Amino acid sequence: MRTPFIAGNWKMNLLRDSSVELIHGLVDAIGTASVDVAVCPPSVYLHDVAATLAVSNIGLGAQNMSDQASGAFTGEVSGEMLKDLGCQYVILGHSERRQLFGETDASVNAKLMKSLSDGLVPIVCVGETLEEREAGTTAQVVTEQVRGSLAGLTAEQAGKIVIAYEPVWAIGTGKTATPDQAEEVHAHIRSLLTELFGEVAESIRIQYGGSVKPDNAAELLGKPNIDGALVGGASLKADSFAAIVKAAG
Repeated sequence: MRTPFIAGNWKMNLLRDSSVELIHGLVDAIGTASVDVAVCPPSVYLHDVAATLAVSNIGLGAQNMSDQASGAFTGEVSGEMLKDLGCQYVILGHSERRQLFGETDASVNAKLMKSLSDGLVPIVCVGETLEEREAGTTAQVVTEQVRGSLAGLTAEQAGKIVIAYEPVWAIGTGKTATPDQAEEVHAHIRSLLTELFGEVAESIRIQYGGSVKPDNAAELLGKPNIDGALVGGASLKADSFAAIVKAAG
């Protein structure tokens, strides 16, 4: 049985005081959840958020990390640094990183391997653009991303990761894949993971990301291969995020 996992990706939003205020609101609104929950604030506020989360069972994640351990890499943050701040999770290969900053399956793979060696749980993002969906190549695109991003992974390592399917055309647009559309891709990913890693694929959680809101969460999360959500905009409001967590439980 896969425990649902709801993660909030704050992206580049909020300042220090508003971040702490949001966390206080989340802790009060969520209480003791029956599902796994995490928030991923901007890296500069990880310390402040971690201190506030100490009294809760909400996990802490980062939005990105370097594939290097240390050294002359100006502006980068290592997995070891994230662990030192209390992070348990790290988002890798988000579509915004791929589209705006040139990340590739190969670079995501390098970060994935480093995150695992650093003891973090990677949330590996895959998904197609609107053009790719309209061209009927969703399965092909997602297959290539999964294979490339997870290259060289053992079955044991695969059991420690999370996949997030995020159709690029549904991120921040208000558009959402229908539950059936999302489930179709999730089932395809599950089948691919089974091909790659065998029976451990049944334990790998696959989140959906793409304009998840309180009013569509229950229907999405009710699908057999949708094991949670990677939530963007709705994670910036305590009541909205708490409602999505409740829908998962």
